[in-house]
Amino acid sequence: MAEDKNLSDDLEDMIGSAKEDAKAAADKASDFAEDAKEKASDFAEDAKEAAKGFAKDAKEVFSDGKNVAIIAHITIIGWVIALVMNNGEKKSEYGSFYIRQVLGLGLCLLLLGFIPLVGWILSLVFIILWVMSLLGALSGEKKLTPILGEYFQDWFKSL
Repeated sequence: MAEDKNLSDDLEDMIGSAKEDAKAAADKASDFAEDAKEKASDFAEDAKEAAKGFAKDAKEVFSDGKNVAIIAHITIIGWVIALVMNNGEKKSEYGSFYIRQVLGLGLCLLLLGFIPLVGWILSLVFIILWVMSLLGALSGEKKLTPILGEYFQDWFKSL
């Protein structure tokens, strides 16, 4: 019987110890959960700040006429993207200037492509003019395309 009492006491001690361990584990889990919740909240705040900064930077990039001017020089798709970026409230005179220049150069290149030999040789001249226009856009200055630049600005002034 003494042995039963010792087993009973041992069993109660083990149960008590298990309860204490379970309570300690629950406390640790609760502390961990609170810590994780606080870290997640801090991370969310940091993410919101980063997103606001990115949005501000993106607005500056898209409203900058120089970026629009450079994008306009990159194939017909780039020209269309530049045209869309330069529409509405964000319209910049600098971007519009180079959109008109590139449209004129592109149309001249297209028309010259249909004229055999002489047109092909003149196309090389227009490619050089396109490079000069791109360099002007990169420099941040409005540089008219030699000979036809003023006409391009006049003909496409609605852009």
